[in-house]
Amino acid sequence: MTLPVPFRFALRELRGGLRGFYIFLACLALGVAAIAAVGTVRSAIDQGIQSEGAALLGGDAEIELTYRRASDDELAWMQGISDQLSAIVDFRSMAVAGEERGLTQVKAVDDAYPLLGAVRLEPDIPLNQSLQATDGNPGAVMAPALIDRLGLSIGDSFLLGEQRFTLTATLLREPDDAGGGFGLGPRTIVRFDDLANSGLLSAGSIFDTEYRLLLSEGTDLDATRAVAENTFSGAGIRWRDSRDGAPGVSRFVDRLSSFLVIVGLSGLAVGGVGVSAAVRSYLAGKTGVIASLRTLGASRRTIFLTYFIQIAILSAIGITIGLIMGVALPLALSPLIAANLPVPAVFTIYPEPLLEAALYGTLSALLFTLWPLARTEEVRPATLFRDAMASAKLLPRWPYVVFAALLLAALVGAAVAFSAAATLTLWTAAGIAGALLVLTLAAAGTRTVARRASHRGQHGPLRWALAAVGGPQQETAAVILSLGLGLSVLAAVGQIDGNLRNAISRDLPDVAPSYFFVDIQPDQLAGFLDRVTNDPQVSRVDTAPMLRGVITQINGRPAQELAPDHWVVRGDRGITYAAKTDSRTTVTAGQFWPEDYTGDPQISFAAEEAEELGLRLGDTLTVNVLGRDITGTITSFRDVDFSTAGIGFVLTMNPSALSGAPHTHIATVYATQAAEGPILRDISNAYPNVTAIGVRDAINRVAEVMSGIAAATSYGAGMTLLTGFLVLIGASAAGERGRTYEAAILKTIGATRGQILRSFALRAMLMGFAAGVVGLIAGIGAGWGVSHFVMETDFAVIWPSAIVIIAGGIGANLLAGLAFAWRPLAARPAGVLRARD
Repeated sequence: MTLPVPFRFALRELRGGLRGFYIFLACLALGVAAIAAVGTVRSAIDQGIQSEGAALLGGDAEIELTYRRASDDELAWMQGISDQLSAIVDFRSMAVAGEERGLTQVKAVDDAYPLLGAVRLEPDIPLNQSLQATDGNPGAVMAPALIDRLGLSIGDSFLLGEQRFTLTATLLREPDDAGGGFGLGPRTIVRFDDLANSGLLSAGSIFDTEYRLLLSEGTDLDATRAVAENTFSGAGIRWRDSRDGAPGVSRFVDRLSSFLVIVGLSGLAVGGVGVSAAVRSYLAGKTGVIASLRTLGASRRTIFLTYFIQIAILSAIGITIGLIMGVALPLALSPLIAANLPVPAVFTIYPEPLLEAALYGTLSALLFTLWPLARTEEVRPATLFRDAMASAKLLPRWPYVVFAALLLAALVGAAVAFSAAATLTLWTAAGIAGALLVLTLAAAGTRTVARRASHRGQHGPLRWALAAVGGPQQETAAVILSLGLGLSVLAAVGQIDGNLRNAISRDLPDVAPSYFFVDIQPDQLAGFLDRVTNDPQVSRVDTAPMLRGVITQINGRPAQELAPDHWVVRGDRGITYAAKTDSRTTVTAGQFWPEDYTGDPQISFAAEEAEELGLRLGDTLTVNVLGRDITGTITSFRDVDFSTAGIGFVLTMNPSALSGAPHTHIATVYATQAAEGPILRDISNAYPNVTAIGVRDAINRVAEVMSGIAAATSYGAGMTLLTGFLVLIGASAAGERGRTYEAAILKTIGATRGQILRSFALRAMLMGFAAGVVGLIAGIGAGWGVSHFVMETDFAVIWPSAIVIIAGGIGANLLAGLAFAWRPLAARPAGVLRARD
């Protein structure tokens, strides 16, 4: 009795149970659960990377060098600060067994590897034992995929370069494999000293040397890093430590989870439509109660707070259910999820993603219930026994409109703050808002068209269906909004995935080269060109000098400070030199240097990447090549099209700046598919050190990764669609009373049950078709935007996916509509009409 009046009224209303609120709870719970589950998995991976960072990295810290081993002074310094030190050389090569050849990522190790963890082999033997000489050849271990491709068995021999190795075991797991980034070929592990006669690591060859260090307990990693970078300033070292043992995986997980959270927010938007419809339907049924309370003297504020408190309590229940589901599902599926992850994950209850999901759920519930709650103020005592909610003004009073706008801003702001891709989040929020606006207009247009069409033609099921679609009921709007938004998300995912696959299959045969050949020594280039240019099945050969360097400074300032997240400055990049541009190069700004130029270093930079980095003509870049800093001035920008899979360098310098450095050449060969095998065989036999990268294989690896992303987003879109289907059920359930009255009237004028059922089915199909068409249009628009602006690929409508989307919209609404058609058909007209009076 001490509670305020609105609280007492709200609690009394709740005594009637949750009837009318099951869809409300389900929609809210599903949206919150999806976001909480994604956040829990992301936190589990982050915690796994942090707790196992040293094992993933292979040590407490790592110093990486490109193209070279450490000097004696550098090695002495690393030995001085570490308790243990291990050196690894990583590069690509061709493994040859008889007539079979396969690209492999070679890891050449020393006796100290691995400092942490263990290499798992089959048979289960120590790595050092497996690398011992067998039958006069050094030992090696290989990944199963490469063994199968080469047709090898344990005990067989194969070539790496000019050195023959014996396969002694199958490589099942490396403790540090997650930190190595994306590899084009399966792994082979050998001992570094056994490569001395292979000819693979000649001057200018492409390889990375990684020095893993075990440090004393309590070592200050920040201070040690600062000393290392100061001691070896200009030497081109790159530092990583155990606090971020797998940065590539972390970035990928952050971006994927951000996208999935965005899909979850789309699900919340769909659920919000259901929440709003459920509240509106519930309050419409309370018109008499509200009018009675107003008759007894209750103020507008009391009425509003009564139902606001009731909805708030129910929202808290829905959010709590969603949080429990969002934690329980990842924990229950943790063995399956962990088995498919490239890094360890620690699954437990993390408060941060739960708070994030609860915040999204709370803001969404407030946003979508405020509007119908505000309309309770329109109910006056004189409207007793009328549907005042249906006849209320479209917009509530201005304070509610302002508060709703603030809630929307807070929801978008929270999504941007929690996301690792703020721009994508903002565009997605704008897309969802635009889709809701288009769907709202489409719902109004559908009702108008249906109402006008119902005035024409003969009486019958179709005319009755059109009259119902165009009538004053809210079912049409709820169906088109919920189902249309869910289908638009699914359609966008389908169109993006389909266009990506089409781009891969369409562009590869017509545009992409057959092979990249790398590590061609200068004295091998003439012989290489003689083989490929004289082949009538080769249509084109491009070559370029190839070095790798790290952009360390922009205008004298550290590049990582100016553009920490840009891929160009994140690691080492391929660079080249050229005396002049070729016919396929377009200089967009500035001037390329003269052919005989020998002055200070000049740079021609890729135009698009320069714009992203904020570079201008006259800016200076410092590039570290083989431990030497070279500072050049940007004198021109070029168009560089990486989508053709041909040779493309972000950074080109004048010949006198780089030609004195040890380097190799890279070549692309465009040939018919029939010529690819003989070319690969002849080149690898003549030049064992040259590595061939099949472009089809590389693109297929990328396609595999993209397929995984598409599958993950499809699951998220499926959750959105499930929420939309629940909203359909809620809309159908809310309209059951109206259909019962409609069936009673139709029976009274002589309609049969079959005719009424056909009318109900046609109504559902018409609304489903409208939702499917509008959702498809919105999805195609979103797919075009992502394909054009993000992936920069051509776009074409994937019609099989489009047809499935429209058919799915019709089928989903038909199922939901017919599920609630049987009781109206069974009701007796006399009882229904008497109750209506």
